[in-house]
Amino acid sequence: MQPLKKKIAIVAGGTRGAGRGIAIELGAAGATVYVTGRTTRTQQSDYNRKETIEESAELVTQAGGQGIAVQVDHLDPEQVRSLVTRVEQEQGQLDILVNDIGAEHFAEFDKPLWEVDLERGLRLLRLALDTHLITSHFALSLLIQKPGGLVVELTDGTADYNHQHYRQALIYDLAKNSIIRMAWALAQELQPHHCTAVCLTPGWLRSEMMLDSFGVSEANWQDATLKEPHFIISETPHYVGRAVAHLAGDPEVTRWNGQSLSSGQLAKLYGFTDLDGSQPDAWRYIQEVTEMGKPADATGYR
Repeated sequence: MQPLKKKIAIVAGGTRGAGRGIAIELGAAGATVYVTGRTTRTQQSDYNRKETIEESAELVTQAGGQGIAVQVDHLDPEQVRSLVTRVEQEQGQLDILVNDIGAEHFAEFDKPLWEVDLERGLRLLRLALDTHLITSHFALSLLIQKPGGLVVELTDGTADYNHQHYRQALIYDLAKNSIIRMAWALAQELQPHHCTAVCLTPGWLRSEMMLDSFGVSEANWQDATLKEPHFIISETPHYVGRAVAHLAGDPEVTRWNGQSLSSGQLAKLYGFTDLDGSQPDAWRYIQEVTEMGKPADATGYR
C-alpha cells in the first residue's frame, strides 16, 4: 500500500522546480495533491516560463496520486482562503502543507543594498515571505484538526551554512534566513497540536531554469560540468521531493520539529536516492569547498 494514500497535501508553488518535484513524489507515494501557482495554460506569471500548474497536476496523477491544479496568487488572502475552503469541502482534512513560493529571479546579487532596485527587492521579500505567512495563516487551522500534520518550509541553504556565509545579496540573505526562523517559530505553535514544521533545502537544484541557464537538458546535464565542474553534485527536483515524501510518511516525524534539514542529509538517513540512484550531498560538499578547499573527488558526495 502506498504510505500516503489517504493523505491530502497542498504544494504552494508547485508549478516548476522543487515544488513540482515535491508534488510528483507526494503523488508517487499515493497522496492527493493540490498544486497551486499563478501560471496556467492560458495565463503566465511574471516568471514568464512555460511550465504550468496543469502540467504539474497531470504529472502527480501519472505518478500514482491525484493531482488537482488550482490557480492561486498566494499574495491574495482571499484566493488563499478560497483554496483552503475548497480543500476542506472536498477532502475534509489537510495533512501536508508545502510552502515553496519564492522569487529568486528578482534577486540582484553582488550589489550593496543602496545600489539595488528597491522595488524588485521588496517584491522578492513579499513573494518569499508574505506568501508563506498568508498561506499558513489560512491552512493551519485545517491542518491542526488532527495530529500528525506536517508543514515544510522550503528555503535555500541550511541554518548552519547560512549562519556562517553571506548569500551575496542582503535581501536574498534575509529572505532565505527568515524562512528558517519561520519554520522554527511555527514548530512552537504546532507542537501542542502534535503537528510538525520543518525547514528544508535542496542542494544545487537542476530546475528547469537552471538547466536553461547552462543550455542543457536533464538528458545531458553533465555537459554543464565542462563550464562548472561543481555542478556534478547537483540534484533533480525529485530528490527533495522524495525527502518530503519520506518526512510525510515517517510516524516519528515530530523528532524533526523546528529543525533545518537538507535533501542530502535526509537521503542518508531515510535511504532514498535521486532518479539516477545517486545520493548528492551538496551542502556538505559546499561547506568543504568554501572552508577547507576543494575536495579531491566529488563522487563521494553523489
